[in-house]
Amino acid sequence: MNKKTLKDVSNLEGKVVLTRVDFNVPIKDGIITDSNRIHAALPTIKYLIENNAKVVLFTHLGRIASEEDKLTKSVQPVAKKLSELINMDVQFIPETRGKALEHAIENMENGSILMFENTRFEDVVNGELVKNETKNNPELGKYWASLGDVFINDAFGTAHRAHASNVGIASNIEESAVGFLIEKEVKFLFSAVENPKRPFIALLGGAKVSDKINVIESLVKKADKVIIGTAMCYTFHLAQGKKIGNSLAEPEKVDLAKELLEKYGDKLIIASDSKCATEFADIPGEVYDEVPDGMFGMDAGPKTIEIVKDALKDAKTVVWNGPFGVSEFENFKDSTQAIAETMGSLKDATTIIGGGDSAAAVIKMNLADKFSHVSTGGGASMEFLEGKVLPGIDAIQDK
Repeated sequence: MNKKTLKDVSNLEGKVVLTRVDFNVPIKDGIITDSNRIHAALPTIKYLIENNAKVVLFTHLGRIASEEDKLTKSVQPVAKKLSELINMDVQFIPETRGKALEHAIENMENGSILMFENTRFEDVVNGELVKNETKNNPELGKYWASLGDVFINDAFGTAHRAHASNVGIASNIEESAVGFLIEKEVKFLFSAVENPKRPFIALLGGAKVSDKINVIESLVKKADKVIIGTAMCYTFHLAQGKKIGNSLAEPEKVDLAKELLEKYGDKLIIASDSKCATEFADIPGEVYDEVPDGMFGMDAGPKTIEIVKDALKDAKTVVWNGPFGVSEFENFKDSTQAIAETMGSLKDATTIIGGGDSAAAVIKMNLADKFSHVSTGGGASMEFLEGKVLPGIDAIQDK
């Protein structure tokens, strides 16, 4: 990566360092139920504190489409959690702009932390949906940039979007760099797809072929095998003339699936048997080679699990994006768990989870520490794997 990184920024002492983090964490009844994204940003925050910077943190939390959304989407609980994790006071300012925020920043001491309100509160102004943040309003990016001396982007989860809080600030400030988390994300993903140790196996789950068609086409050219599971496989089953019952599929993508099978058939492994249910619910399932009429394919079956295990046994690089079944249901998590356990047991292999639902599943199974890298950005990692430029990183200054 030819972008400036945190250690390329000299003499941080006394500087106001605007730091975009991704603390878009799940909150229930005011309690954060998964703080992994906060933990992931701690190395950058601690480095800034140790170098006596004035650290101004900001993040989005959920989507804001109305004034009512603001009542439940304040990042104050996030500031409180960060304060506990880092064992120091985090000053919270419940504003996204204005005199109170400006005054608080002006009065910061070296080595202190301030967090301001949810950046997406700027998407709704006086009850009107204006999307100042998510549409990268030029005036807003310029204003936020004026509050600091240096900009650090460490929010990989939003790096695939051009927002005022990443591209807007980076375009209007004298010095910018990526934080340790983005540096780590890019390092793992880039080395996996551009210079992998072989055999290189990619596993792709998720609901829609259309969501991942570019990823399939990108990875099938680079990987030794691409294994397709979960609901995506049923579009391929239609292309193969197999029955899929009531399973989720995209009939309009069948011709595309046929083309992929014809072009890359020797590299593509499509989940074969399925664990099926009579309704989309967490009920006991039955295994079939083809999904019977009136039933739903809910998970990959034992034959597929063995095929995946066999494909992975000698792998040296594995990238996995998307669970292979309805893994949030206890009855249909078998294939996802089997993949996680198999990947976690590989010796001398680089194993990467591409964020999103597969990352959530692995974290829930307490297996995340068995992997080389668990990405914090589902959408960003997907677009990176497609070979797309991520605007939130592209806007950062070159070395």
